[in-house]
Amino acid sequence: MLQLTTLTSPFSQTQSPPKSTAGIDGDQSHLVANHRRSTTGQRKTTVMSRERFRKALLPPGAENIEKLKNIVEEGNYYGAQQMYKTISSRYAAVGRFSEAFDLLQSGACLQLEHDQVTCGGELAMLFVEMLVKAKVDFDEDYLDRIRKIYKKYPRVPVPQNLDLADDDAIHQLSETFGAAKIRVESCSSFLKAAIKWSADSGPRKIGSPELHDMLAEYIYSESPEPDMTRVCYHFARGRNPNRFASTLVNFMGKCYPGEDDLAIARAVLMYLSLGNLRDANNLMDEIEKLAQVKELEFPDSELMRFINYLLQTLMRDALPLFNMLKQKFSSSIERDPTFNELLEDIGEKFYGVRRKNPLQGMFGELFKM
Repeated sequence: MLQLTTLTSPFSQTQSPPKSTAGIDGDQSHLVANHRRSTTGQRKTTVMSRERFRKALLPPGAENIEKLKNIVEEGNYYGAQQMYKTISSRYAAVGRFSEAFDLLQSGACLQLEHDQVTCGGELAMLFVEMLVKAKVDFDEDYLDRIRKIYKKYPRVPVPQNLDLADDDAIHQLSETFGAAKIRVESCSSFLKAAIKWSADSGPRKIGSPELHDMLAEYIYSESPEPDMTRVCYHFARGRNPNRFASTLVNFMGKCYPGEDDLAIARAVLMYLSLGNLRDANNLMDEIEKLAQVKELEFPDSELMRFINYLLQTLMRDALPLFNMLKQKFSSSIERDPTFNELLEDIGEKFYGVRRKNPLQGMFGELFKM
């Protein structure tokens, strides 16, 4: 009996043979390619249309600035704060950074004018963060905008001639000191962020000198007990040695005994650690002049003698004398733990002497900032 063999397709009923363009002629292939390009173009057009629609949904920034100003004026600081943050992020999301900057600057200034330091400081920080996000390069226009926010930070004098035997007076002083600490921390955070932005996007690796001067002045004027190391650190990176000298002379008139020569030495050494011999000399000359005008006694100590000899030594190629001075005045240098590190920076700047510990300077910078 003849046996029939069933022939089966290599493709099961549930599988379709792979599609191939081998059988498509040139015209058909061209049509397929055109269809694909058309689909891709339609998708891009749709995305762009959505972007334009989202942009069109937001009113001009000036309208929101005026509305939020009224809310702040009514005293609803918290409500206005949330709206400033939300609306500015919406402008940024659709690339309208200019209006986002205007909104944040206006909000920061208004909140600070109403002594809302926490709210104003937060918006000031968001302003700088937006500069980084938008990849804005440092320039005079944005420096001026930062300066305008900075000038709105409250400046409150410490109460004088309080009767410390009075509980109410002590409570008032305690509240004043607490508020001052919040102001200084807020302004410091804002300006340090701005300095970092200026260093990353501007011409100076250590940041804008104007921003350093602002921070030094605010720390000194608003801190009940200013950290003179921080003050000197920022003034030395600034561009106003006369203001620096005036601040040091003011400090000399109210500091504890033995602190005046430390402050002057620290200031000079910080200038020198940056290789700035000119301003270090100018600073010393200006301090001596102002001290005479204010009838203050210029400190006469071993540390001051060391500073004077050091300034003369650095004017010439005299590494052996530099090392001899460090050894001879070691007891005076050890009065401040930062002095030895600053002197290592000075040796490297002026005489090319490599640090004993390369990481020491790095940690020093982090500590000072």
